[in-house]
Amino acid sequence: MAVFPYEIEFPVIKSGSTYKFETQSEIEYEVRFARKKNNLLHTSIAFGVLNDEFEGEEYSLTNKGEAYRVMTTIVVIVKAYMEQHPNVKIYEFVGEPTATEHDEFPAKRLNLYNRYLDQMFDQNWEFNLQGNKMVISKV
Repeated sequence: MAVFPYEIEFPVIKSGSTYKFETQSEIEYEVRFARKKNNLLHTSIAFGVLNDEFEGEEYSLTNKGEAYRVMTTIVVIVKAYMEQHPNVKIYEFVGEPTATEHDEFPAKRLNLYNRYLDQMFDQNWEFNLQGNKMVISKV
């Protein structure tokens, strides 16, 4: 059974860095791409929840049963960003640990994100796990 992405709110400027979407349970997500100051070809990917009900904790676990569709949407967003920024050579993201996890080891979130790497990046990229951070580099 295919999992379809949620409707995406793309940046107003096509090459922008902030994307948004809302799930069927009205959870609002934001996906941001931030270039490193010392290397503009190195971009961090961050995404999280915007809803006030999660008390400003953007990395909240929503437990609404929407993880697969959320991740499918993030795959589409990452690919759209990559299309607009073909010269980026390094991407990274962190799997923020839950309250019971240590930040030096891969968190449950990071393990979930890692399952989607092959959908975001083709064979021209290599993956390097560094503690609780995944660094993806163009080969």
